[in-house]
Parts: sequence; structure tokens; C-alpha cells
Amino acid sequence: MTDLSEFDDIPGTTLFTAQRSRKGYWLNQFCMSLMKAENRERFKADERAYLDEWPMTEAQKQAVLARDYNAAIAEGGNIYFLAKIFATDGKSYQYAAGTMTGMTQEEYAEMMLRGGRSIEGVRSRKEGS
Repeated sequence: MTDLSEFDDIPGTTLFTAQRSRKGYWLNQFCMSLMKAENRERFKADERAYLDEWPMTEAQKQAVLARDYNAAIAEGGNIYFLAKIFATDGKSYQYAAGTMTGMTQEEYAEMMLRGGRSIEGVRSRKEGS
């Protein structure tokens, strides 16, 4: 098996590995359930009650309730599955990416239109915190 832990040193990057997939299995299954209109309605009516139907960890549930997508990714969430949450909220990828980078949707869009993040900066958690 290939050791992918070296990628954990890259700030702002989370590689979705088999281990993370296993950790986030029920979180991602919950997200996929939101593809059905009746499940979206049940979730919107009582988010906590709907989440409690899933064998997710409390940390995963709290990440969903807080709409903390970075925390959800840390708990094994895959951004393509997590998209079902922000779509249920009527939000775009651009909005979610903005929140994940500490920017507004408008600031994030402007940064991307300017060519994205600067290549300058911290490239290693170990070397440059």
C-alpha cells in the first residue's frame, strides 16, 4: 500500500484516501440521501433529528450543522458529496469555496478571476507554519 501521508503536509490540501473514505462513509451516505426531494425536506424540517438517523460521529454531525465544510472534510467528507448539503441550502460551489478559504463568495470569485491564489507562501506545514 502506498503511503500518502506526505500529502498531509501541504497546507489547504486534503487528499481523499481510502482511509478517509472509510472514516466518512456514513457522512457521505447522508449527503447522498439529499439527492431525494423527500429527504431534503425532512432534513430541512429538523436537521438534528434527520442526522441522528445516521450512524455518524458527533463531530461529523456538528460539522454538518455548522456548515463547516473544512471540518466535514477532516471527518472524511468528500467535497462532491458535501455539495449536496450546500445545494440543499441553495448555495453554490463558489459560496462553499469562499467559506472554506475565509472569504466571501465575491472575494473568492475575484481571486479566481485574477488567476487564483498566489504561489508565494507556506508550502509545508512542517517548514513554514
